[in-house]
Amino acid sequence: MTSATHSTLFPQAPGPSQFPAPPADADAVLDGLDPEQRAVATALHGPVCVLAGAGTGKTRAITHRIAYGVRAGILQPSSVLAVTFTNRAAGEMRGRLRQLGAGGVQARTFHSAALRQLQYFWPKAVGGELPRLLERKVQLVAEAGARCRVRLDRNELRDVTSEIEWAKVTQTVPADYPAAVAKALRDAPRDPAEIGQIYAMYEQLKRDRGAIDFEDVLLLTVGILQDRHDIADRIRGQYQHFVVDEYQDVSPLQQRLLDLWLGDRDNLCVVGDASQTIYSFTGATPDHLLNFRTRHPNATVVKLVRDYRSTPQVVHLANGLLAQARGRAAEHRLELVSQRAPGPDPVYAEYGDEPAEAEGTARRIRDLIAAGVPAGDIAVLYRINAQSEVYEQALADAGVPYQLRGAERFFERAEVREAGVALRGAARAGGNDSLLDDAEDLPAQVRAVLSTKGWTSEPPAGSGAVRDRWESLAALVRLAEDFARARPGATLGDLVAELDERAAAQHAPTVQGVTLASLHSAKGLEWDAVFLVGLTEGMMPITYAKTDEQVEEERRLLYVGVTRARLHLSLSWALARAPGGRASRRPSRFLSGLRPGSTAPGARPPSAGGGGVEHARGTAAGTRRGRRGPVRCRVCGATLTDAGEMKLMRCEDCPSDMDEALYERLREWRADQAGRLGQPPYCVFTDKTLMAIAETVPATDGELARISGVGARKLDRFGADVLAICAGQEPGEGDGED
Repeated sequence: MTSATHSTLFPQAPGPSQFPAPPADADAVLDGLDPEQRAVATALHGPVCVLAGAGTGKTRAITHRIAYGVRAGILQPSSVLAVTFTNRAAGEMRGRLRQLGAGGVQARTFHSAALRQLQYFWPKAVGGELPRLLERKVQLVAEAGARCRVRLDRNELRDVTSEIEWAKVTQTVPADYPAAVAKALRDAPRDPAEIGQIYAMYEQLKRDRGAIDFEDVLLLTVGILQDRHDIADRIRGQYQHFVVDEYQDVSPLQQRLLDLWLGDRDNLCVVGDASQTIYSFTGATPDHLLNFRTRHPNATVVKLVRDYRSTPQVVHLANGLLAQARGRAAEHRLELVSQRAPGPDPVYAEYGDEPAEAEGTARRIRDLIAAGVPAGDIAVLYRINAQSEVYEQALADAGVPYQLRGAERFFERAEVREAGVALRGAARAGGNDSLLDDAEDLPAQVRAVLSTKGWTSEPPAGSGAVRDRWESLAALVRLAEDFARARPGATLGDLVAELDERAAAQHAPTVQGVTLASLHSAKGLEWDAVFLVGLTEGMMPITYAKTDEQVEEERRLLYVGVTRARLHLSLSWALARAPGGRASRRPSRFLSGLRPGSTAPGARPPSAGGGGVEHARGTAAGTRRGRRGPVRCRVCGATLTDAGEMKLMRCEDCPSDMDEALYERLREWRADQAGRLGQPPYCVFTDKTLMAIAETVPATDGELARISGVGARKLDRFGADVLAICAGQEPGEGDGED
């Protein structure tokens, strides 16, 4: 696992006793650069935009650019400010510059650079000491919620805190938050008006206590530079040249700060790749990168497309994935050209169920390790952290060491530990626990216990900590269902013992092992072998990606995953969740036309062209598909946004004309079907769908199909029974199978 490009052109960083001597002179700094990288390194004047594809050596290009300017006497080290997004990337940049004989250049994150300036100029601009910097917002957000009489659990606190951070980096004040959420089509974790109130109270509490947060560091620096021209002039006198890495990830607030640092000058070099924009939920936007030529018509644009990381086979797949992309970022995609020797073709693997997929992945990993691939050079990447448990178990069973990146091990997560305590207590109480009174089998008992910890039959809307917690609890529910299916008659105590055994197996200490990581946390890293798992519709793209823009970001996320692989690449999916389950899943739409036996929905040639240097303005314009019209309440006509209300086709508060007796008959029928299928009732129909059926009382297939939640598959499977019940008849004796 490394962030350094793996090639003879990009040697591994030396150990402490192996630091090479800096290049002899400025020309020697350019040795070993390819033509496009050399063009970046020698473009030292005016605005420069470097469009750098994955694995093309962008960090090498920009560090050699700075070093060449310093060694040639064109740039003074103290006059250069290079900014990026992580302390790790900034540290790597400083280390490379020292090796190139360009020590003294400031390489920092946006926040680090702004905080340094704020600390220095605060006494002059405002007076006194800089307010205390909050290390964590959560405690103050909790207090703000309490003062607004809104109780937030730990996961809701994380989500509301993230919303406040998003609002601040997009320069949205509390009063404007609800409108900004609606305009951005953002799925807020709570009522936007409620979050806006908490946000306002949080800001008030900070002011009362003389504290600032990390977003305030940027906001206050912007404010001082706008109001105090003398201070702005001093900073501009200090820094003459700016370099911004990962420019596709800048927020509107960071761009505003950069504009103020620059003033009316244009000595700016930005580096980015719109096809790797995967953090828009934090406020990042590729618009500044895509609009660079519009803002700077005379800019030099250099495209880096020589991929030194991945084999031609991996690069071909990455290019094919983006060839089907739509939207503005896709119009500027880069066609990568591998510089490595050919390697094995990517492997596409279809499995019957998720455990089989995990076991098959573990076997292939064990074979790679036996063939000489170090475990540390192998990664398993998935969409959400809750998917890790089955791979932790499979690797532990196969005796393969592993390490998790960016998340706790499954059984170490707080919600899983809490669930384990609750299940253990219920198992000890046995029949004396009133929670279990109506639970007829082991899965029902688990669902009843976990419902007290946040599990519900329907997932919460959107992403965030609340959704992550639900996914972990849902994984335990699925595990209980699988366990009961494999061991009929098993008790809650048996399940608790099984969970303890799994936890013990997965908690073996490891030093060097296979990396398990989400796709988001894999950004910036690379491995010899990458296994992309769980690539089914609903997971990739994730089910809550609703708009065209959100779906395209999911495609880019998969592209990032593909381009992490140097040599071996595997893409897999499972047709069913559990052994013996119905094979109803479909491979991700993003693999259409790429995996064997599939056809592409229609790919377009790349418009961004090959590598090289451009001096002319581009005029390509993106296209956007139209969205469906709003869903309106059938009672009052109001626009519906809540998923449950959209299923009912009416506001929750509007009068209901539901046939209560029919609803109860449908619930009884659903419970019977769920028991036959060995699935939870909501897998047949959700409560909201049953309510909608009981309100509309459909008489034909067409009327039933128009109800949200009744798709073609469920219509074919359950339609005859539902229509019979609606007509006052007894449902058929079908077994519920296709």
